[in-house]
This record gives sequence, structure tokens and C-alpha cells, in this order.
Amino acid sequence: MAQRSLKVLIAGGGTGGHIFPAIAIANAVKEREPETRFQFVGALGKMEMEKVPAAGYPIIGLPIRGFQRSAPWRNVGLPWRLLKSLLKARRVIHTFEPDIAIGVGGYASGPVLAAAQRAHIPTLVQEQNSFPGATNRMLAKRASRICVAYPNMDRFFPAEKILLTGNPVRQDMVRLTGKRPRGLEHFGLRDDVPTVLITGGSLGARGINQGIEAALPALQKHGVQVIWQTGSPYFAQAKAAAEKLGYTDCKVHEFIARMDLAYAVADVAVARAGAISVSELCLVALPSILVPLPTAAEDHQTMNARALSDRGAAVLIKDERAREELGDAILKLVGDANERERLKAAMQSLGMNNAAEAIAVEVIRLARSGALNSKDRS
Repeated sequence: MAQRSLKVLIAGGGTGGHIFPAIAIANAVKEREPETRFQFVGALGKMEMEKVPAAGYPIIGLPIRGFQRSAPWRNVGLPWRLLKSLLKARRVIHTFEPDIAIGVGGYASGPVLAAAQRAHIPTLVQEQNSFPGATNRMLAKRASRICVAYPNMDRFFPAEKILLTGNPVRQDMVRLTGKRPRGLEHFGLRDDVPTVLITGGSLGARGINQGIEAALPALQKHGVQVIWQTGSPYFAQAKAAAEKLGYTDCKVHEFIARMDLAYAVADVAVARAGAISVSELCLVALPSILVPLPTAAEDHQTMNARALSDRGAAVLIKDERAREELGDAILKLVGDANERERLKAAMQSLGMNNAAEAIAVEVIRLARSGALNSKDRS
């Protein structure tokens, strides 16, 4: 007798770091079970409402949003938004009748997985960071499985529920074989000169950008090529700073669409410590200086960076020290081939490929077991 097609609910978003892994998981499930039906749930007004349909999947938006620490008066309507989101999540569960619900982090994850757990539907939590947020710690108590990217997560979650998979990343971003010549041409770089990649995400990173601007004269003096993704707020200032110095080997970009080509040509990277960025850097084994975002929820970026630096796999610089320390740290790493090789080896030991596939196998297993143990909802 043929098995009926599965129904998979995926909740979360807010940033590319949540959205792209969610899509990668859905794609991996679909490869194994082509007839699977998917329903995404995100937060209204967030980027998942555009990115998920562009990837070919339907999405429903909840009116939920996060606590505004910088503007407390904006939180007056938060309880009402939460209540409306919980009720809407319950309706989604009732109408879609999923065989499994997956939470990838972000505002929508909490209400949806909580509603699924109350309905006795198997749930899978995909925790991307080395220090989980309060919502995932709460959801984990009733979750069927918790897929994690770092070892020793039994400090936060029940050990018997943990599956170490790594983080799903966009595979085209980490497949670099044969891309170096194309990358050199794409960015207008020379092959015989050390290259440093600076990235703080699409919105930029103030501490990193200020540190790089302060370091430009020293980097130029030492003949270092720079690919600098500034983000939109800092782009004009960075471009003007490089032009003032006549630093033609500093390639300033508001946003880099082909990050794979940047990885392929770089000898050293300077980056924030978001979970997906860190996972990509480990998979491409690019010696890195990590400058965690100090305002990240529960300081999870610092925890991510320490998960590498404590294992000798990255250099950690605090955001408030970037202006004073970043230039010297870059030049030290660029000038020490042995240290770069040591960092590469340590990063390779932490990189976990095929995470989406590993998670998909577990999703299908749980969904099939849930379907067998529940009433027929077809």
C-alpha cells in the first residue's frame, strides 16, 4: 500500500540566517519525498514573506514581532499581537494538519511550535547557535528532536533529544572548486597579492566598518587587497575613504551577491559571528577574525565566536575594540602563513556539510511515525 504524502509545516524567519536554512531543509525533504506538501509561517513585514514565495513555497504571516528594547513605548500592543499570533497559529495547525512542525528560529517559531505541541504533533527544533535563545529552550522541553550545530549542547537541551547535524547552508556558497580565477576577474584582483574579505551582512556592521576605515592606511602600505562589503548605511563613507587614499586595491561594495567568489579569492575574512556565516566560514576553511554583534539577543554571537576561538579555530575581537585592534590583527594573520594553516585545520574539524540532508532524514522519520500514530487526517 502506497504511503500518503507528508505535510510539513516550517515556522520562523526574520533574517536570511533563519530563512535560507528553512528553505534548504524544505528542498532536502522534497528531494526525498517529492509529493510532500509544505506550509511556511513567518512574521508579517519580515523578509521571509518575500523570500519564501520566491523559492516556490507558500507562506502565512503572523502579526508577531519582537520586544523593542530601544523604544519601550512601542511594546504597548505586544501582548495583543502575541495573542493574535497564537490564535492564528492554532488555525494553521487545524486547517493544514501537518505531520510535523519545524522551528528554525525567529518570531514565528514560538507560537507555531507551541500550538503544534499542544496538538500532539511531532516538532523539530533547529538550533543554529552555540547559545540557544529562551524560546528554543522552552520549546525543547516538548520537542521530538533538537538538531544542533555545536557539540556540548546538552548543557541546554535533553541529551536524548539532540542530533548534531551542523547548520544548513546554501551549497552554492561553499562549493569553491575552480572558482578562484573567476573570482579574481569578478572583483578585479591580482593573484599574487594577499586578499582580505570584510563582511558584516547586508546592513553592514558599524564596529567592523569603523575598524577597517581606521586600518586602511596600514593595509594599503602593506599591499593588501581588500574586498569590503559595507552594507547600505556605510557604503558612501567607505567608498570616499578608499578614494581619498587612492586605494584602488580596496574594492568597496554595498552588498556582495556572489559571496562564493569572495570566499574563493580571500586569504583572511573579517566577519560577524552569526550562526550561518560561521558555518559557511568553517566549511570553506577561511581563516577568520570574528567581531560579534554586541546587541545580538542574549549575546549569542559572542558565544558562537567563542565556540571557535576556544578551539583555536578563529580570532575573536570585541566590537568596541575593533577600531584599535582590527588592523593589527589582519596584518598579523596575513603575514603568518603557519597561523593561517593552523586556523584552517581547526575550522575544517568543526565544519559539518550536508546538514540539510541530515535534518531532512530526521524530519521524514518523525513525520512518518507521527502519521502512523495519529488519526488519519487526509
